[in-house]
Amino acid sequence: MQTMRAILLMILAMALLALSDMFIKLSSQVFSPGYVMLLLSLGGTLCFMLIAKWQGAHLLSRDALHPWVLARGALEIIGGLGLVMSIGVIPLSLFAAIMQMAPLVVTLGAAVFLKEPVGLRRWLAILAGIIGMLLVIRPGTDGFEPAALFAVMGVCGLGLRDLITRLSPPHIPSISLATWGFAATIPIGFGLILVSPVPNDITALSMSHMGAAILVTALGYYAVTQAMRMAPAAIVSPFRYTRLIFTMSLGILIFGERPDGLTLLGAAIILSAGLYALYRERKLALEQDRIRKQATR
Repeated sequence: MQTMRAILLMILAMALLALSDMFIKLSSQVFSPGYVMLLLSLGGTLCFMLIAKWQGAHLLSRDALHPWVLARGALEIIGGLGLVMSIGVIPLSLFAAIMQMAPLVVTLGAAVFLKEPVGLRRWLAILAGIIGMLLVIRPGTDGFEPAALFAVMGVCGLGLRDLITRLSPPHIPSISLATWGFAATIPIGFGLILVSPVPNDITALSMSHMGAAILVTALGYYAVTQAMRMAPAAIVSPFRYTRLIFTMSLGILIFGERPDGLTLLGAAIILSAGLYALYRERKLALEQDRIRKQATR
């Protein structure tokens, strides 16, 4: 039952984060990336502080200085910066396709940094995902959008952040991790606005877009953190790909985007590669669990 709740929570999180992508893109029409990042950071941190108080979680704790928590905060900065620098410039469908590399980044990070065994098939899946991403961003061609590299930076940061989430001490509440993660990006937001133009055409509509972005980003972020801790990543992570459907649909319906054939092909390759890698992880985990049970008999 808890596994099913984790899956449903992940799907809800992806829908919320797709709405977050949409509202951030709408807000970026008025606010520079620095202001978007600062407002998201401040608003999200405030939302999480209120939730933490409601849950009785203690934010002023030495756990905030745990090495994994600090590493997670650094990756949050990299991921958040890449996200806000790209989403206002590149098509939402392009952004969505690149973001689907996150589970493959987790697999790659586990192999490189944690020395977890990764077989040939999963290495081939990672390679296929990279090829799919190259089809989407098309470096060196007329269709190349340099800002897409910020999205690549974002997906690498957020993917490795999720890997760190799995390594964080289990006694630390999810709300504490979420609050500290958002708070880590506040100084970067302040730094960016020092070199950003002051928005001069703020309207009630643009402020409502920014407010909605803060709310759905905070809720989606917390839902992902909670889902990743409720069930094994190999079970929950495949449902991250629903974000591709949600975000591409919003890009088409709200912004009138028409993804071309190469973008759709690259997205399909990334999707297939990621799902296969997660399938292999799930199969190997079940096999290892079976071996452990036999050894204890």
